Amino acid sequence: MADENDRRANDVNACVDEVIRRVGKNITLGLPLGLGKPVRFVNAMYQRAVDDPEIQLRIVTALSLLAPRGASSLEKRFLGPFAERLYGQIPELAYARAVSANRLPANVQVSEFFFKAGSYLNNRSQQRHYVCSNYTHAVRDLMAQGINVVAQMVSPGEASDRPGMVSLSCNPDLTLDLLPLMREREANGTPVALVAEMNRNLPWMDHHAAVEEAEFDVVLDQPDTDHPLFSAPEMAVSPEDHLIGFYASALLRDGGTLQVGIGSLGAALVHSAILRHQHNDAWRAVFDHLKVAERFPVVETDGGTGPFEKGLYGCSEMMVDGFLYLMQAGILRREVFDHADLQTLINQGELTRDVSMASLDVLRRERLIDSPMRARDVSWLVQLGVLKDSVEFKGGRLLIGEQSVEGDLDSQEAREAIETLALGNCLKGGIAMHGGFYVGPERFYQALRELSDEQRNQICMTSVNYINQLYDHRFGNQRLKAAQRVHSRFINSTMMHTLNGAAVSDGLDDGRVVSGVGGQYNFVAMAHELPGARSILTLRATRHSAGKTLSNIVFNYGHCTIPRHLRDIVVTEYGIADLRGQSDEQVYLRLIRIADSRFQQDLLNQAQKAGKVDSAFRLPADWCNNTPEAVRNAVSVGGDQDWFPAFPFGRDFTDEELTLGKALKTLKAATATRRGKLSTLWQAFRARDDEGRYGSLLERMGLGSPSGVREKLDQRLVIHGLQLIDTPTDTGKPEA
Repeated sequence: MADENDRRANDVNACVDEVIRRVGKNITLGLPLGLGKPVRFVNAMYQRAVDDPEIQLRIVTALSLLAPRGASSLEKRFLGPFAERLYGQIPELAYARAVSANRLPANVQVSEFFFKAGSYLNNRSQQRHYVCSNYTHAVRDLMAQGINVVAQMVSPGEASDRPGMVSLSCNPDLTLDLLPLMREREANGTPVALVAEMNRNLPWMDHHAAVEEAEFDVVLDQPDTDHPLFSAPEMAVSPEDHLIGFYASALLRDGGTLQVGIGSLGAALVHSAILRHQHNDAWRAVFDHLKVAERFPVVETDGGTGPFEKGLYGCSEMMVDGFLYLMQAGILRREVFDHADLQTLINQGELTRDVSMASLDVLRRERLIDSPMRARDVSWLVQLGVLKDSVEFKGGRLLIGEQSVEGDLDSQEAREAIETLALGNCLKGGIAMHGGFYVGPERFYQALRELSDEQRNQICMTSVNYINQLYDHRFGNQRLKAAQRVHSRFINSTMMHTLNGAAVSDGLDDGRVVSGVGGQYNFVAMAHELPGARSILTLRATRHSAGKTLSNIVFNYGHCTIPRHLRDIVVTEYGIADLRGQSDEQVYLRLIRIADSRFQQDLLNQAQKAGKVDSAFRLPADWCNNTPEAVRNAVSVGGDQDWFPAFPFGRDFTDEELTLGKALKTLKAATATRRGKLSTLWQAFRARDDEGRYGSLLERMGLGSPSGVREKLDQRLVIHGLQLIDTPTDTGKPEA
């Protein structure tokens, strides 16, 4: 280990030695959610526990990311080269792979409060050790579980001219609140160790995310082992996803606030918001085709249809890459300030971004500054950009270079001098995006690294407890948050929705956990507390399971994430259900209205049998066109112009991989039942590629020259799958 006064070390095993020296061999290790895990340190600590059974290691974290491998031989052939290309230079989380394979040693336990969706449905160990917690309660629960070590990947300050500082960058979400609590635990006699792992590929993020390096006890700095960041590839956006995103984009209020989650539904919303802003005629054509204003009047009262002239402010636990695209498109530009009175004046239009003498008059009228101005007034006004950076306060006067000006706003002479010499041009220090954590595709990380100072200063990565709830926090109280978060739209996806208004987002009725509650409950609850705010839950109307199409709008379900008394707005590809303040009968009917038409009558029958809907009610004709064909027609309104592409923000898959992915997905659907498996195998046995149409695709799968029964069968299956989608190799552009 380095000198005791020097926290930095370039040997990961020396860091592990130091941690054990500090806390002993009974270690409860808290790690950040997602991207910010210090992989080199964690792997070394895990290996030490594997080698030394006396070490009791418990890892408490969320969203442990692994490169995909696939289950079947075909999936492995498909994903192998893709994973190598994206993740080949990134060390794998050893404990996470052991968890996935059920190979953890007896002295190691891993507990998570949020899973990658569906990843551990059949992993009994992880299901047993899962910790059900709201994101805002995670710090409390981590402390309750007795964590004595916290470790995180950080960005070094030297890369951003901030020596002595590090940036929590992708994960200040919990760490900002954990650090002082861990020091308090240490002061009370419990040994702790706080570990930082430098990685120069991690983008520097300033503001709240920048902390003193001295906050950490152990700092691993080994530049030659810095690795690329784990990326989440862009997934295809289906026509159904696009239409969900389109309806949601009509609910955004210009000058408002946006929270949105990860995934294709979030990408669809961002794409449609940009379409509304930059190609409003095309957006309006779809809006009119769908008769949105006529069918769903909530868009008239709570939404909007025009470009975003005032812009949006982002406040989201996860800063998805879509926020950066919104910033680049000129939509994410409404800045907020950390002063409630100032923010209220801006909201009311009393102050604008452009600075004038009227700005000073308004601030004085509201008693936010005095006249003559005092030192604290001048300091704040300079910080705010109302006065130039060069203005100083000395001897009771404003000093601008060699010139001295009286700070009396009642003096015409002083006012003219202030306007000429001291007045700034525009407000500065505003924030357009508050985020708690981020993870995304590599191009997103590169864009963050390439931000200009001005753009980077508009983004504040911060505590999730500041973002996800209205309670007072050291970064801002409830009054400030309410002033900043005007016209909030909290947009999150859910898996199923019951007719009585409850949402199923994180688990199944048999008790198995799909993902986790995360911040969804907090955002839904906040939407009911903030004036003008709305919670918008999005879901696809149907899903496919075991060869069948099922409705995601159901009569009831044995588990819920969001209780029915917090029902608000629900969006499917078939429209918008405004449920807030409605009677049960209206809630049932409005949800039936946006269900797939194949299931509407059965849902209505159940509702009528339960006495929730008048027995005389019949489905109106204009409700009964909720079909996949109607979706395809809606996204084709642009004619030759493809306004709703499968990959609106780029992709990591090659043309060949897109074609193969569609073929494998088709095969998987065809083999979902026993009868389907037998039929598919029989057809595959007869499949041939005599014309060599699929040669390059078979080579990509490593099946150009198969040997052995297994490989020959796999080749025939791939040929059959390609024939099912009937996609020639030279197109490379399959349907979404």
